[in-house]
Amino acid sequence: MSEKNTNTALVRRVNKLLESRVEHDKDTLEALKELSTFFTENTLNSRRNLRSKIERRSLAINEDFLSAFREVKSSLDDIYQDVLAMNSAVQCMANRLQVTKTQTSQLIDQTGKLQNKSQTLSMQQEVANAFIENFQLTSSELSVLHGPSRDSPITEEFFSVISRVQEIHSRCRVLMQSGYQTLGLDIMQRMTLLQEAALERLYRWTQNQCKHIENERLAPLLIKAMNKLQDRPVLFKYILDEYCTARKTALVGSFIDALTLGEGYGSTPNPIEMHANDPKRYIGDMLAWLHQAIPVEKENILTLVKNCDKTDVSDQIKQSLSNITEGLCHPLKSRIENVVSVDAPATVLYSITTLLRFYRAIIQQVIPDSTLDSTLADLLMLSEKSFLSRLQRETRLALGDRAEPPGNDLLPAPSVSRLLSLLNEILSVASIADGREKDMLQIVSCIIDPLLQEVNETASRLPTVDMAVYLLNCMHQIQSTLALYEYMDQRLERLQAQSDAQIDTLTSEQVISLVAHLNLGLIYTCLQGHEQGPLSSIPGMDPLSVKQFTNNLEACLVMPDVLLLPQISLLQSANHRSITQKRSFDVIGAIYKQLYEACHDPKNLYQNPSSLFSRTPEDLLKALISA
Repeated sequence: MSEKNTNTALVRRVNKLLESRVEHDKDTLEALKELSTFFTENTLNSRRNLRSKIERRSLAINEDFLSAFREVKSSLDDIYQDVLAMNSAVQCMANRLQVTKTQTSQLIDQTGKLQNKSQTLSMQQEVANAFIENFQLTSSELSVLHGPSRDSPITEEFFSVISRVQEIHSRCRVLMQSGYQTLGLDIMQRMTLLQEAALERLYRWTQNQCKHIENERLAPLLIKAMNKLQDRPVLFKYILDEYCTARKTALVGSFIDALTLGEGYGSTPNPIEMHANDPKRYIGDMLAWLHQAIPVEKENILTLVKNCDKTDVSDQIKQSLSNITEGLCHPLKSRIENVVSVDAPATVLYSITTLLRFYRAIIQQVIPDSTLDSTLADLLMLSEKSFLSRLQRETRLALGDRAEPPGNDLLPAPSVSRLLSLLNEILSVASIADGREKDMLQIVSCIIDPLLQEVNETASRLPTVDMAVYLLNCMHQIQSTLALYEYMDQRLERLQAQSDAQIDTLTSEQVISLVAHLNLGLIYTCLQGHEQGPLSSIPGMDPLSVKQFTNNLEACLVMPDVLLLPQISLLQSANHRSITQKRSFDVIGAIYKQLYEACHDPKNLYQNPSSLFSRTPEDLLKALISA
């Protein structure tokens, strides 16, 4: 039974070995690798000696390990002895240090106190240095502030130092609020004295700079100086006055140079005085020079005070510009007055007036309420008066002392054409000028009113028909001229009303002529005064007389010019001729219609009235119009 169990156990072990997967067992694989290093031959003898080889190999390995570990132990023993020696030395040093520490404790306490005191002194020194740095000026800064001499030039560093003085002065308030009133007041008083001395020096330097300022570009230091001096209104005003005086002298000199030498703003190649014989160009060049120079002066003074508070100096800027340009008033005024006072043509004087008005409006925007603006206003008023006076004189000269009678053609007199030509020339300039409405109406009144008076006076010496034709021709020429321009509506309406009155007069004369030519007087009287009885029984209204009238009318239709007054053909306006003819023919047509209806009225006892008329009233009116 035991042998069977033994066999069974052996079988299980064999089966287990057979079933095991060697490739998944790492230990087995490592053992097999190691075995392969010394089990080189798979023989019977090798297999028998395998166990002994493995045991000898294991013994050899253990012996090697023992030998190596013996050396390690020996090294560790040496280290242990060294550590024991070091421990003894450290213990000895610790004992000595403890003894020394006990002996020097008093010295350490004293050293700590000295270190604390040293830190306090260092902090106090830093505070003192910071105080000096924030509330005192250095020697170099004081040297810059005072300068080597009284009249030393100002440098960029000067403004940095004076700003620092102002900053220290402001900090003193904080110092006083912190409880150091006495110290703060002393420092503030010191800074105030330094600041006043610095501003006094800055004022003298700035004043000297402004006295000799000739170029158009301003030094940056001068601009900074004005900013600093703004806090002293009196000094600031004195500096501006000095600057204005210098610039006024320079500006007047430049203007005189431009007049006589051709130099100055705009770089005009020739002197302006060279064109004194051409008033319009002469005055235009002077005003154009002002137009170029004044904005430069305004830009310069704005640059001078650009770092200042503009709300505080705006009025001073305006006044300064007025003072600078004041020197130009006299030379400009004397020359323009001389030009406008001479006997120049009205057209030239009006051109000068428009130039003055134009440039005054521009300059007024730059420097309003200035002396130069007042001067230009006076010159403008003088120019306007001279222009109107000259225009009235030229109008009187054109009309002559005695009215010119018209020719046989009843055309407007030469004086009418001359005045209208003058009017057209002036209005062509006025129509593009500023404020032209007032000017144009004033110019038209100045010329047209005397002209109409002259025309009416001339026409009053003519027969009625000639007077009407002459007035219509004059009115037509005047209307044709005025119709080219704006703002003439009321004047044209009045002229049209006068023309309509003359057309009515001419129409009346034409109707009278037609009635006489056609012997319509008796017929018209009978038609108007007939009250009772047949019309055919009245002498002159019998059928034979009516037939004779219609025959004469038909004959006139063949030659319609026979019906018209010869003066109507002298009308310059085709519209006037057409209106006069139409109104005249309308009257004849109305009489013809009245006669036509009366003859066809049975109560007037006309036999066969259709044989008396070859046309109906409508046909006759069409024939008269087409003729």
